[in-house]
Amino acid sequence: MVKTPRFILIAIITTLLTSCAGNSGLWGLPNTPTPLAASPTTAVVATQPLIPSLAPSPSITPLMVLPVPGSPTPGMLPSQPPQATATLPPINTSGPMDVYQSQSGDTLNAVMNRFGISADQIISDVVLPPKDALIPIGTLLLIPKRSAAVEFSPSKRTIPDSEIVLGPATIGFDIMEYVNVQNGFLAYYTEYVMSGGTLNGAQAVERLAQENSLSPRILLAIIEYESHWVLGKPTNLAQDEYPLGYVDYRYRGLFRQLMWASGTLSDGFYRWRSGDLIELTFIDGSTMRLDPNLNAGTAAIQYYFSQTHTRTEWEQAVAPSGFPALYAKMFGPTWERSAAFEPAIPDNLTQPELSLPFVPGKVWAFTGGPHSAWEEKGALAALDFAPAADITGCVESNEWVVAPAAGVVARTATGVVILDLDGDGNEQTGWDIMFLHIRSDGKAQQGTVLQKDDHIGHASCEGGISTGTHVHIARKYNGEWMLADGPMPFNMDGWIAHKGLVKYKGTLTKDDKIVEASTSGTFETNVIRAKK
Repeated sequence: MVKTPRFILIAIITTLLTSCAGNSGLWGLPNTPTPLAASPTTAVVATQPLIPSLAPSPSITPLMVLPVPGSPTPGMLPSQPPQATATLPPINTSGPMDVYQSQSGDTLNAVMNRFGISADQIISDVVLPPKDALIPIGTLLLIPKRSAAVEFSPSKRTIPDSEIVLGPATIGFDIMEYVNVQNGFLAYYTEYVMSGGTLNGAQAVERLAQENSLSPRILLAIIEYESHWVLGKPTNLAQDEYPLGYVDYRYRGLFRQLMWASGTLSDGFYRWRSGDLIELTFIDGSTMRLDPNLNAGTAAIQYYFSQTHTRTEWEQAVAPSGFPALYAKMFGPTWERSAAFEPAIPDNLTQPELSLPFVPGKVWAFTGGPHSAWEEKGALAALDFAPAADITGCVESNEWVVAPAAGVVARTATGVVILDLDGDGNEQTGWDIMFLHIRSDGKAQQGTVLQKDDHIGHASCEGGISTGTHVHIARKYNGEWMLADGPMPFNMDGWIAHKGLVKYKGTLTKDDKIVEASTSGTFETNVIRAKK
C-alpha cells in the first residue's frame, strides 16, 4: 500500500479551508438508600441492610446567598492528561470531504455522533486522542461531505458558550439594577415561592441562575423574547400566566417557568457537549438534524426554542435577526465580550486531585451514578453517596462530609455548600464542588477557608425533596458543570465515575475493583476511603 505523505494531507486541508464558505423540577426520582452501619475494623456481612429510600436530587430549589470575594489560594495537584493513541486509518480522500475545525469541549465521540460517521472516516494530519478525550482546539479534521438529502439547522453560530453559563462573563452583572433600569413588568412582579417566601422578578432570575449555573443574561433575554416582561409588559393572558411559553398548569408563574426553562436550556447545552443531542423535534412532530458545526451555546438555543414553537416560529427565533439580535440589543456585543472568556474549556484543563468526600475508614454507599446536577434535566454531573445507618429514611447522621481538596466556601444555601478550589471565593471562576443535602447545623459557613478533610457538614435530606439521608456532589469549571463521565471524569482517590444506560446507574472503578451504583444500598455498593 502506498501511504500519503503528511505534507500532501496538509495541502489538501489548506485547499479545502480556502475554498470553504463560512457556514425542578417536579421529579419522579428513584430512591437512594443508606448502607448498613459497620465498624471500620470489622468485615461487613453481605446481609440485607436496613436502608432508607430517597430521591437524591433537589425538587424544591433552596435559597441563594451571594458569595464574598477575597480568600487565599490553596494548592491543587493536576492529574495527568490522557495520552494520544495512533488509531487513525490510512489516508483516503477518494470521496468529497468537508473541513471541520475542532472547538472547545470537542471529543472524537461527540464529533462522530454529530456528523453521523465512524472514526475510520475522519482524517487528520495529527494523531488524535482517545475517543472520549478532548481534541485540541483548532485541530483540522477532514469529514465526509454531508448528504444533500438531509435537512440541517442553520449553521451560523449566534450565542457563545460563555454566554450560557454562570461563568466569568457574568461577574459584575447586577440583575436587580438592570431590571429596575428597564422599568418593565418584571421590575414590579412578585411571586410567593414555597421554598423561599415572596420573591420579586430579579430575585427569581438570580436564584435560578445561581442554582442551575446559568447566565442571568440568557434567562432575561428569553423572558423578554417570549413575553416582553423585561423591557415592556405582557400583551395577552398566556404571557401573563406562562411567560416563557411552556403551557403546563404545573409550571404556572414565572418561577416555575424558569425552572422548566433552566432544565431545558441545560439539557440542550450539555447533551450537545456529550454528543447525545443530534436532532430537534418540533411541537408538530417534525424533525431536523442539528448542524454539526454549531457550538454548544448556539445548539442550546436552537434546542430550547424548538420545545415551545412551531417550525416557522422557531426559524424566526434562531435567525440572526431574531433572538440573537434581541440578546445583543439588551446586553451589547456578544462575541466581543465572550472573546475574553473563550475557550470555555481549555485544552490543558485537568481536574484537581480530589479525595472521596468522607472520613477514611467510614462506610458509605455509592447510591447514585451520573445524573443531573440540579433540575430534572441537564448536565449528568452529579454523584450520590449515603452514610451507613441502622434505620431507614431521613435519619440524622453524625458522619461528616469532608472537603475533598483545599478551598474556600463561596456560597451556602438551604442544604447547599459550594467549595471554591481556586480560593478566590467566586464560584464563577475556576473549579468548584457543589455539595447538596448538607444539614444546617454544623455546616461550613460562607467565607470559611477549608483544608482537605475539613468538615463540610452532615448528610441529610435538606435542600429539596428527599426520602433518605445522603450527599449529592457535582463539579463545575468556570461556571460550566463538568460531566461526571466526560473528558475529565469524576476522579476521587483514583475511583473513576462511569455512567450507566440510564440516570443514577453507573459505576466507580479503581484498578480491578468495580462498585455499581444502586438505590438498594446493599453490601456491594459500599465504598470505604482508605486510611493513609
